[in-house]
Amino acid sequence: MKNALEKISFYFKTISGYIKTAPNRANTKKQHHLHIVFCTVDHYEPGTGGVDSQTEEKRVDDLLNKYPELACKHTDSAGNIPKRTWFFPPHYHRNYSLKKLVSLCEKGFGEVELHLHHGKTKPDTPENLERTITQCIEEYSKFGIFGTQGGKRKYGFIHGDWALNNSRSNAYCGVNNEIDILIKTGCYADFTFPSMKESNPSQINSVYYAAEGKNEPKSYDRGRHVKKGDEKTGGLMMVQGPVYPYCIDNKLSGLRMFGDVIDGTVPVDSKRINKWVETAIHIDGVPNVIFIKTHTHGATDHKAVLGEEMDMIFSHLESAYRDSPNHSLHYVTSREMFNIINAIKDGKDPADIEHYRDYLISHPEYDSSPDISGASEELDQLTFSTYPRC
Repeated sequence: MKNALEKISFYFKTISGYIKTAPNRANTKKQHHLHIVFCTVDHYEPGTGGVDSQTEEKRVDDLLNKYPELACKHTDSAGNIPKRTWFFPPHYHRNYSLKKLVSLCEKGFGEVELHLHHGKTKPDTPENLERTITQCIEEYSKFGIFGTQGGKRKYGFIHGDWALNNSRSNAYCGVNNEIDILIKTGCYADFTFPSMKESNPSQINSVYYAAEGKNEPKSYDRGRHVKKGDEKTGGLMMVQGPVYPYCIDNKLSGLRMFGDVIDGTVPVDSKRINKWVETAIHIDGVPNVIFIKTHTHGATDHKAVLGEEMDMIFSHLESAYRDSPNHSLHYVTSREMFNIINAIKDGKDPADIEHYRDYLISHPEYDSSPDISGASEELDQLTFSTYPRC
């Protein structure tokens, strides 16, 4: 009964939120030329499901072999191949997996950011969380991971188990001031949502700032919209993927609220891709630049995101939006998306989007040469103090 009520509550809030963003969609339809900024973030967990080490290593090796072949078949309006951002958790920093990911990044196929699961076996504490993130940054940086701003390492973040800022009633997190800790340790933006669960923000289909200093669960539920010319500072940028109503098989009985996932469960088709665009996530005041953040769990959803489904997604984006005189298509990483958002916010000309990929945060200097197979004992102790080994 509880789960059913939560589901009804979620759908009611989400549909209400979708209706409230109707003016955004209307403004976008009036534009003569649209820039489509497309990003795929990967909750990359090669050992998920309790698989053996051989399977874990094969998942990573398949990525190294198949993603370059897939990506090199496609280009955006400026000739860039599609890049992926692998949000990689420290509890799978083993078997040389991170080193291998970095070798892909060295070749220009994407970037690595931080994914963190914590607070499952017991609630985490602010002190342990800050130490864990700080240690992750130190150890990941040995591979040149994370760009810099003002000489400080900056990272993008996705929370494991959809539990950002203790939003799931003290499960899978436990830290009410997580937003503050992320900001303190150098997080440039959160890319967790939509979760399609109760942890999802009430404020959907937008780019906004979650306020700092609230010290309460799910403090990110609503926030200040990112808008052109806004000089206010403070808060953590929340970059959301689209949430929208969709009828499976064009039947009313198949009406569902869909999010940004690419997993093959309900394969993405051209109509859903068009809905991503029509949802029209943009910053206030600039309706002709659409930001589309999609997500996958690429280690287990590999058939979708390393095969025909992802190939079709790129092909449709290119035929419908790259090759259209009324559109421009831009394949970006999460860091590049953040940089472009800030450039547009600061009044830069959308026609020059390609100049803004490194606007605030520099491109990481990837280096896969260090012979580091996995996390240090200290990082393992921090990570597994509140999360089970798997």
